[in-house]
Amino acid sequence: MAEVVKVAEVGEIPEGEGKAVSVGKHRIAVFNVGGEFHAISDACPHAGGPLSDGWVEGTEVTCPWHGWAFDIKYSEDDRRDGICRYKVRIDGNDISVEIPD
Repeated sequence: MAEVVKVAEVGEIPEGEGKAVSVGKHRIAVFNVGGEFHAISDACPHAGGPLSDGWVEGTEVTCPWHGWAFDIKYSEDDRRDGICRYKVRIDGNDISVEIPD
């Protein structure tokens, strides 16, 4: 069963920006896109660039190191692009992510 962990509060992540958080062994980038929050792996699979520092346009983030781009929206589909996408839950001002087993 997945563990749900609070990672931030809504007011901590400005629109169009990301924030890096650590949950156990997971480095996660949480993004605010038009008031909707999305969470993905914080490390680009190309060279480990911090995706939380990347450029956000729509639901895509571009790695600040080498320009690789990734869709940040959660999907049940396995996209095989090296990025883990996490389910996000909002409860009041709390942002939580589901950490898979």
